[in-house]
Amino acid sequence: MSERPVLLPYADPAFLADPFPLYRELREEGPVRRVVAAGGLDVWLVTRYEDGLAALSDSRLSSDVRDASDPRLLAQLPGTERESMLSNMLRSDPPDHTRLRRLVSKAFTARRVAEMRPRIQAVTDRLLDAIAPAGRADLVADFALPLPVTVIGELLGVPADDRLDFQRWTDRMIMRGAQPPDPAIVDEAWQHMRAYVTGLIRDKRADPGDDLLSGLITARDEERRLSEDELIAMVFLLLAAGYITTVNLISGGIAMLLTHPGQLDLLRSEPELLGSAIEEFLRYDGPVSPGIARFAREDVEIAGTAIPRGATVLIASAIADRDPARFPDPDRLDITRQDNAHLAFGHGVHYCLGAPLARLEGHIAIGTALRRLPGLALAVEPDGIRWRQGGLRGPLSLPVTFDAGA
Repeated sequence: MSERPVLLPYADPAFLADPFPLYRELREEGPVRRVVAAGGLDVWLVTRYEDGLAALSDSRLSSDVRDASDPRLLAQLPGTERESMLSNMLRSDPPDHTRLRRLVSKAFTARRVAEMRPRIQAVTDRLLDAIAPAGRADLVADFALPLPVTVIGELLGVPADDRLDFQRWTDRMIMRGAQPPDPAIVDEAWQHMRAYVTGLIRDKRADPGDDLLSGLITARDEERRLSEDELIAMVFLLLAAGYITTVNLISGGIAMLLTHPGQLDLLRSEPELLGSAIEEFLRYDGPVSPGIARFAREDVEIAGTAIPRGATVLIASAIADRDPARFPDPDRLDITRQDNAHLAFGHGVHYCLGAPLARLEGHIAIGTALRRLPGLALAVEPDGIRWRQGGLRGPLSLPVTFDAGA
């Protein structure tokens, strides 16, 4: 394995449109590869499925960025609020992670999520009612984005008029590209978000409702199961993580179908394949790319490669999910694929809490759009789709046409 780190060229539109040729080269070169990732960070990339599966369950690899030796990782967080930002279950390890996750897990069980189906369907229909007469739309801005923002906002009890604000602040905080995010912009967005969340908690304390945020406030005030910083960080995490990847699943899934017309025709003729299609969208070109960051608590060895304490390890789910040792013909989109235990939602104790909700939203949104928008087609050439930079994977916009008034 070469010791020279490979640059992941996030500024290159060709790479953003199709990173998989380079990903394939990296996987073929070795199971662990040093690369320069988003923000210029030097990371150890785990490229193969079995190694990635094991790494996601390895307690020597921490989710807490404070275990990282590269100071730039902490520097990318708001300067005055780092402890607050890190007091969430995404960036914590057991036992804190276990305690925090338990507080919200009941809201995301399969049964509770299934109960949300009628409301998700109603929001989906309302959004499609608004765009159907025009015969054209941007399916990100007009559909894939407002749907999960509305759903997570209602689950938490966020007033409808405020949801555009928190989505805008979140976008500014998580922006990633070839260069590190501007600390001043991140700081400003976080200050706005913290002030908003603090005010929302204050209002909910005075007038609680039947929502997840009111339940978390009870856990904080009456049961003392989390601190105030943890409460604020939890609300921010749920607001942000509750919509970002689902936007990419919906828009990315539709983009995959529109660029694979044979698969689109098959799904239209056999709509019962939608469940396996959602899993294949997640495997083939999932909403996180290249993968999931961990930080070595101690010197570790992965697939025969020595990784030093403090190193950033990127478990490349987007690369591992096309590992031919695990998935036959992995570079082919196949919505009938059955043995599809992908890593798009992670694995182990940090397996995505919102996976059932994301799957349901994707299923309803994509299935309803295919029924409600006959003649659906891209309004640009496939290479004209603009993609997000670094860390998150999905179209920035998805211009489409369809038969008007359906």
